[in-house]
Amino acid sequence: MTNTDRLVLTDSDTAGRSFDAYAADYDAALDRGLVVTGEEKEYYAAGRVAHIKALLDANDLTPSRIMDYGCGTGATAPLLLAAWSGASLVAVDSSPASIRIARAQYGTDTARFELLRDYAPIGDRELVYCNGVFHHIPPNERAATLEYIHASLAPGGVFALCENNPWNPGTRYVMSRIPFDRDAIPLSPPVARRLLGTNGFDVVRTHSIFFFPRALSWLRPLEPALARFPVGGQYIVFARKRA
Repeated sequence: MTNTDRLVLTDSDTAGRSFDAYAADYDAALDRGLVVTGEEKEYYAAGRVAHIKALLDANDLTPSRIMDYGCGTGATAPLLLAAWSGASLVAVDSSPASIRIARAQYGTDTARFELLRDYAPIGDRELVYCNGVFHHIPPNERAATLEYIHASLAPGGVFALCENNPWNPGTRYVMSRIPFDRDAIPLSPPVARRLLGTNGFDVVRTHSIFFFPRALSWLRPLEPALARFPVGGQYIVFARKRA
């Protein structure tokens, strides 16, 4: 059995069953945590996708085959497909209940939703998007997860790893209000970069995002200038598959 096989089985047997319990109420539970920021989940999802698109556009990269790793109930799929018109998406998750909801709400000819245990990587994805997943993966299983993502990417493909920033006290408070995030093990930006660098990826850059709640939205025009400071509510590590 390969490391990828172990990852799929372990992920499905543990995290999958755990998130099945939250699938029907996932969005509501997330918004109960985010309410203290004054924004709903849609604001953050749109912001992440826009940030990734801006960086890829600046480097003349237009992915036509995308993966959403850990897609949950699938709400980001329309944003990813709208950002890159004509692209196809395969979205994977370990939770059967979440995949059923995603297929019913967002499944199309260009958006497939698959259980991790049922989808074998074939190295054709030009972009893998992953948000808020790694803090739910036990540290000793994260390398196997990256092996799966690495195998999913085409040569030179981009991995956009979006994670909650444990150095931001607001983020920690929000996570404490969300049932499925209370026991998570967040990764700091340096830990995420080291993890990627030792598992087949070349780190390109790290951007901090989401510095100000809605009450301070008048300060948001400053956020691009603050992107290099690791104090935003989330961060994105951009990496490319190493040959």
